[in-house]
Amino acid sequence: MNTTTSSMPEASHHAASTTGRRALVLGGGGSAGNAWLIGVIAGLHEAGLDVTRADLMIGTSAGATAAAQITGTAPAALLAAVLTAVPPQRTAPDGSERRGAFAGSANDHLERFRRIIADSADAGDMRRRMGAIGIEQDAATNGARQAPWRSTVAARLPQQQWPEQDVRLTAVDARTGEPVVLDRDSGVDLADAVAASCAGGFAYLVGDRYLIDGGYRRNENADLAGGFERVLVLSPLGGRTLHPLGWGMQLAAQVDELRAGGSRVETVVPDEPALAAFGDNLMDLSTRPPAARAGHAQGLALATRLSGFWN
Repeated sequence: MNTTTSSMPEASHHAASTTGRRALVLGGGGSAGNAWLIGVIAGLHEAGLDVTRADLMIGTSAGATAAAQITGTAPAALLAAVLTAVPPQRTAPDGSERRGAFAGSANDHLERFRRIIADSADAGDMRRRMGAIGIEQDAATNGARQAPWRSTVAARLPQQQWPEQDVRLTAVDARTGEPVVLDRDSGVDLADAVAASCAGGFAYLVGDRYLIDGGYRRNENADLAGGFERVLVLSPLGGRTLHPLGWGMQLAAQVDELRAGGSRVETVVPDEPALAAFGDNLMDLSTRPPAARAGHAQGLALATRLSGFWN
């Protein structure tokens, strides 16, 4: 695990210094959402629209994994890997999922998240509460989940080095609740950055700093592309949020901020076939093939319209 954290840039620093033509934003959404993102991007690419060469790529949680994947290998190869993987067993009806960052059931995690939101005064308070629980979860196992989680994440990546293009992965400081953006200049290994961005169930330790899922800031973090001429947002959760609308966490608020700053914005959310493929547990690995197929079909269908926006 990389031990350098002093140069981790905060989100506000990146937002202020961001300028360019095209930004691709990949939001969170669990295992199913990651597969859908890969499918959409592969469908667009097959139809002649390559969004993987964006001037800026912002990845959050499942989108952080996707960002590292699509900058490391061809979208068609990623799609084929999802579709040809040995079919996993469907998880239990209660959504039990003990892989990666989650312990217990996904339903338990969601219910706990709802309670924390209800008890929080604002978004910063919610992030600090989630961070405290994440640190407690890590302490309860004496850090035993850190190395296995990193190994799991690293195995998903086609390469372990940061890409040359500008890729920024989001996380949240578990102690302060402050947003963190990790990139190739942050002194953090790519696998650690992705692992931190996806740490939804426990706090992931990078050096001496505990980080949690970047989705606790905003699920898409599209506003970090402020200053770019065109911003394409792929949101597996469809812009939905569990937070009070007054907190401004929802995708619609992010899009309004971007447009107020002069950016043109297009959003892609799962259609009905994709939502059906997701089912009621986005962490269920058995949803990945149908989610990827649904995303691929969407990408093919949207390519012509999006080409006029992107090119």
